Amino acid sequence: MQDVDPRKLERWCRIPVEELERHGPRVPCRVVADAAEMGRVMARELADLVAANDAEGRPTRVIVPAGPSGWYAPWVEQVNARGISLRGMTVFHMDECLDWQGRPLPEGHPYNFRSFMERHFYAGIDPELAVPEDRRMWLLPSTADKVADAIATAPVDLTVGGWGQDGHVAYNQARRHPYSRIGLEELAASTIRIQENNEDTVIALAHRTFGGAYQFVPPMSITLGMRECLSATRISVYSDTGAWKQTAFRVALFSEPTPEYPITLLQRHADAMITVTRETASHPLADHPEWQLF
Repeated sequence: MQDVDPRKLERWCRIPVEELERHGPRVPCRVVADAAEMGRVMARELADLVAANDAEGRPTRVIVPAGPSGWYAPWVEQVNARGISLRGMTVFHMDECLDWQGRPLPEGHPYNFRSFMERHFYAGIDPELAVPEDRRMWLLPSTADKVADAIATAPVDLTVGGWGQDGHVAYNQARRHPYSRIGLEELAASTIRIQENNEDTVIALAHRTFGGAYQFVPPMSITLGMRECLSATRISVYSDTGAWKQTAFRVALFSEPTPEYPITLLQRHADAMITVTRETASHPLADHPEWQLF
């Protein structure tokens, strides 16, 4: 695996937000003011897609994430206010967290994505507009083959997502196993799988949710592969998480594709967009030109 050169990384991280476009990003990006604006943009783009397909009598097939959380309220509001029917919409949920034996988490666990999405993505929609139960494709060990077959039956219109501290899209983390390294093409061809979560993913989630208590973070996950995520006609990824995502964002824009940061594979897609809040687009190195790292 070809890792990112730290000296190049330093140069990318020192670029001021206002100058990112001038440095020739390898994938389109846009910067919004804050999480509220990002949530509205995220919700509107999916609602517009469904409405346009409905107007032409076409179904909508999308891959969606459990987060960022700021888009669910505007999503529900737009669907209900505009009377957008989701009856022809198929939703593929991109990942799910598992316990140490690869089993689903309790319904009340904050990293039980199905429970979260049932409450925030589905529950507020007017019943006559709602996505039918049989079109909600939950990804679990027991449903993996069913989901894979369903994705393969027809094109996916849109993959919506975020990314992790190592640029993982869905739970396609940078593989860190000391005896089983993978190359870029293997990552690009990856499919649905159950896996151990990386230690850095566990630590990041512990700080985000549990006050650093890594003991509570799910140690395993099931995920769509990069092949499924990249198969969509269009890809839009978003982040309002600030410091946790700042470096991966810079790598996504300026590095050559590398398995160290899976998000760099978006550069190969014909219609991909990265949307970030200004805080996420910034970087401490850009704010501290006096820092000397080498």
